[in-house]
Amino acid sequence: MPTAEQTRAVVVDSNFPGRLRISPVPIQAKNPTDVTVRVTAISLNRGEVKRALMAAEDGWRPGWDFTGIVEDAVAQGSGPKIGARVVGMLASGAWAERIRAPSVSLAEIPEGVTEAQAATLPVAGLTALHALRKGGLLLGRKVLIDGASGGVGHLAVQLAKASGAIVYGHVRREDQRDAVVKSCTGGVVIGATLEAARASGPYDLILDSVGGTTLAAALTMLRTAGTCVTFGVSEAPNSTIESGVFFRQGGVKLYGLILFDELMRVEPAGEGLSVLLRQVQQKLLVPQIEIEAPWTDISKIAQQLVDRRYLGKAVLRVG
Repeated sequence: MPTAEQTRAVVVDSNFPGRLRISPVPIQAKNPTDVTVRVTAISLNRGEVKRALMAAEDGWRPGWDFTGIVEDAVAQGSGPKIGARVVGMLASGAWAERIRAPSVSLAEIPEGVTEAQAATLPVAGLTALHALRKGGLLLGRKVLIDGASGGVGHLAVQLAKASGAIVYGHVRREDQRDAVVKSCTGGVVIGATLEAARASGPYDLILDSVGGTTLAAALTMLRTAGTCVTFGVSEAPNSTIESGVFFRQGGVKLYGLILFDELMRVEPAGEGLSVLLRQVQQKLLVPQIEIEAPWTDISKIAQQLVDRRYLGKAVLRVG
């Protein structure tokens, strides 16, 4: 059994079936601004899962998103109190029964919001929030979101709608339409490539999570002074850009977004999470939870995510 200074956590183990083992590990030392959280739920994101299953060395502890109950507070009394329900994120190691996290990376979960809903928000929700903010005031603006049915995309279309944007969501297959149609006030664009969205443009803001030819097409669909925010390369890591078309649109911008950098330079995770939680509480943001399961199923659910066998988010109960 784990000792008082240990907990159980998901650890990469190349000799274990599925590579993800739940094992006893030491708890990180507590810094003055940390709180200790008993984790109740986690959610999965493609980046951490792909690293864990395909690239990470043995012993690495994956995990970004978590919810839980505060077991001890910050020494000087700031931050959430003991017993509070919180959601937060770490750079790694959140998939555990107990963790220590900086208080600024946490937000209290309000009444009316479930822990499963909150668990979907840290990486996917904050990525959507920060990407949309690069477009400035979105009221009446045309916004195109590729990968609209995915973990980030399905949250982004809802947040864009709540901001008053004319929202277009691009999906590749007809069976993905229903997941996003209610939030796509401009329409759902269906096609194997982003070229299917050209006829509805030009756009003031495009969110790209795909890269490759999708990013190249997006950069030729912007309105004058428009912005494309890119934060993924699921199609390909390289793009061939029609540079003449790009600059002749006039004042257009390409912004590369890395969430952990945004959280260091712009605002800590807790502030954005509080914004997202209010949207969920007001029913303006409804996370699409495709799978809820015990965390002992981590290897199976992680592989399903890599294989794109479900849309939306997977939330695993800890304990």
